[in-house]
Amino acid sequence: MDSADYAELALRLANADLTDLDRLRAALHDEPWWSERVHEQDLAVLRTVATGLRDALDALLAGAAARAQDAVNDLLARHPPHPRLSGHGSRWHVHVAGPDAPPATEVAAAAAWGLAQGVVLHGMDRWGRCEAAGCGTYFLDTSTNRAKRFCSARCANRVHVAAFRARRRT
Repeated sequence: MDSADYAELALRLANADLTDLDRLRAALHDEPWWSERVHEQDLAVLRTVATGLRDALDALLAGAAARAQDAVNDLLARHPPHPRLSGHGSRWHVHVAGPDAPPATEVAAAAAWGLAQGVVLHGMDRWGRCEAAGCGTYFLDTSTNRAKRFCSARCANRVHVAAFRARRRT
C-alpha cells in the first residue's frame, strides 16, 4: 500500500458501519489480508479508531486547525505506525506494522498515518462531507477545481435528478 491507499482506508473506516464483524470485513474488502483475519476484539478497537477519525475529519471540515492537529496526533500516538519496507508482490511498498501484528493494530496505524499524510499532501480544505440528504459520507476532494460536493456519482445523480424533477413540476 502507499499513502494514498492509507488515506482511502482512513475514509472507509470513518464512513463504515461497524456494528458487527461482517460490516467491518466489508469495509476492509480491498485488503483481504486484514478482512479475512479480523475478529471481535479487532472490531472493538477499530470502532474507537473510527470515532477518532470522524473527530479529526469534523475538525478539518470546520477549519479548526488546532483541533484537527490534536485529533490526528492523538490517533498517531495511540496507534503509531512501525514502518517496514516490503518487497512481496510486484512492487516495493511500506507496511505500517510487522507481519505478525493483529489486524486492528495494522489497520489503526494505517488509518492514522493515512489521514496524517492526507492532510500533509492536500491540506485542510480538500476534505468534505457528502451534501446528499441522508448520506454524510466523508471524502477527499482531489478534483482540479476543488468543487466536489458529493461522495459519489450515485449521490450526485440522485440529487440532480430530484432537482430536475422538482423544476419540471413547477
